[in-house]
Amino acid sequence: MIKPINGSFFEFQHHNKPEGKYWNDVMRSMTETQWRNKIREMHELGMEYLVLLASALYDEAYFETDIYPIAPLACPDPIGVLLDETDKLGMKVFMSAGFYGEWTKPYDNFVDPDVTKRAFKAMSTICERYGHNKSLYGWYLPDEAWINKYFDPLFIDFINKYRAETLRLNPDFKMLIAPYGTKDCVHDDEFVRRLETIDCDFIAYQDEVGVEKSTPDQTKRYYESLRKSHDKAGRAALWADVETFKFEGHVYHSALISPDFSRLKAQLESVSPYVDKILVYTYPGTFNKPGTDAFIGEPGSTKLYTDYKEFFKL
Repeated sequence: MIKPINGSFFEFQHHNKPEGKYWNDVMRSMTETQWRNKIREMHELGMEYLVLLASALYDEAYFETDIYPIAPLACPDPIGVLLDETDKLGMKVFMSAGFYGEWTKPYDNFVDPDVTKRAFKAMSTICERYGHNKSLYGWYLPDEAWINKYFDPLFIDFINKYRAETLRLNPDFKMLIAPYGTKDCVHDDEFVRRLETIDCDFIAYQDEVGVEKSTPDQTKRYYESLRKSHDKAGRAALWADVETFKFEGHVYHSALISPDFSRLKAQLESVSPYVDKILVYTYPGTFNKPGTDAFIGEPGSTKLYTDYKEFFKL
């Protein structure tokens, strides 16, 4: 049985500027009403979770703080709008704990004390300002490491350090990571041992179909092996991060656009037997409800929306 999408990553600006060709200018000019309508679109398709990719990007913040100046968006309080609207809809938000260092240098960000100081200050400020929002469900760490056979000890220490801080802020907070290198995992006793040491609630492994590192036929085997490893470790829940994009041209150096639904259907079919929840990267930009006033992306994104909705009879 094919599982539907349970949630999506969410962003106010895309970090890779060539990829955001059809997104960033539009998102910069979106009003509070348009953001609320975009969130409602996702809720209408049955999505429960939103994962904010960045609470700050390129030394600009999406909330008032003295760490960075606030980003020049048409919506003056984007994080406030996100949490208020998801409150009303009964959704859950994983708030981003980044980017408070250069996003292209995750390994530096794992260990740089200045990055950690800025991030922890931002997390504390967000809790002070928005902690009353019941949709503030937990935290997402956007600085991700390549799983080169196994989780890197530096990455594990980084996760556990931030986990301790989130529990200090609120013992009920959950934590999500979404690592890449799914095809490179070696599922032996060492993989399970390291998985047992990671203190987080959900690991949403990237299927890497959009970046052309894997195919849906291959990911079925990858997630089957992940299921076995997670069952042995008995710790973090196994989720999928399914890539709902393709590139207009060269990978990483051209705009992100919508794939055909047939590819997305194959992706969902491959991971569904093995994962507890399915997140996508990303609804905003690759799906658009026909007639929406919050259109992000290229024209083909309405077809992906209608094909998905028709298939799941939503």
